[in-house]
Amino acid sequence: MFFHRKQLMLDVKVEDPNARFGELLLEQFGGATGELTAALTYWTQSFHVEDAGIRDMLQDIAIEEFSHLEMVGRMIEQHTEKGDKDAAYKSTLFAVRGIGPHLVDSCGQAWTAAYVNEGGNVVRDLRADVAAEAGARQTYEALIKLAPDDGSKRALHFLLTREISHTSMFMMALDSLGRLTDPAFGTVKPDDTVNLYFNLSKDDRHDGRGPWNREPDFKYIADPSPEGKAPQDVKNPDDEHLPAKAAE
Repeated sequence: MFFHRKQLMLDVKVEDPNARFGELLLEQFGGATGELTAALTYWTQSFHVEDAGIRDMLQDIAIEEFSHLEMVGRMIEQHTEKGDKDAAYKSTLFAVRGIGPHLVDSCGQAWTAAYVNEGGNVVRDLRADVAAEAGARQTYEALIKLAPDDGSKRALHFLLTREISHTSMFMMALDSLGRLTDPAFGTVKPDDTVNLYFNLSKDDRHDGRGPWNREPDFKYIADPSPEGKAPQDVKNPDDEHLPAKAAE
C-alpha cells in the first residue's frame, strides 16, 4: 500500500527558467542513471533480500528516489512552463511531446526497463548500487555546473548529497555482511588462477605496477603465454558461404 504526500521532499523554486536546461534535466527523469531507474531498481532488489534490515533500507531508499523523481519533474515543469514557452517548443523533445517532464533522457531516448539492474543476489546488487549512485552523482555535478539559477542549484545540490548518503548506506550494508572488500562472494570457489595478474598491456615506459598486481596478494606474470590450443575448424557441409570443394 502506498501513500503520496503532495508536499515535495524539498522546495523546488526555479528563478531563471531555461528550456534548454529543462531538456538536460530529462537525463535524471527518464535517463539510465535517473531517479525512476534508481527507484525501480532498489524496489525490485528488495524482494530478493532475506535480511529484513537491508530489505527495509532498500525499500526506504526506493521510495525516496520516487520523491527525487517528483522534484526533478517539478524542476523540468518550471523550466519549460514558467519562462519563454516558444523557446521550449523549439526543442524537438518538447515540440512533439509537449512541455514538462517525459520518460526520455536528454537525447530523446525512451526509458526502458533494461536500465533496472538487479540480479537476485544481495552482494551483487549492493555493489551495483554503489556504482549506480556514483553515476547519478556525476550527472548531478554536471547539471549543477550548468544550472542557470540558484534555485535549481539548491535543489540539485540536495539531490547530489542524497546520492552520497545512499552510497554510504549501501557500503555499510555490505560491510555488515562482511562483503565490502571481499571479491569472492557466492558459493562457487575460484580456481588456482585467482591470484594471477597477467601483464597484457605492455608499455616500456611504464609497467603499471600497484597493489593490484604485487605480492603477496597477486603473482605478476610479466610475459604471459596462452595455455590453450588453436580452436578446431568447424566443418559444416551445409554452409553456403564456403566454396563447394571446401564444404565437401
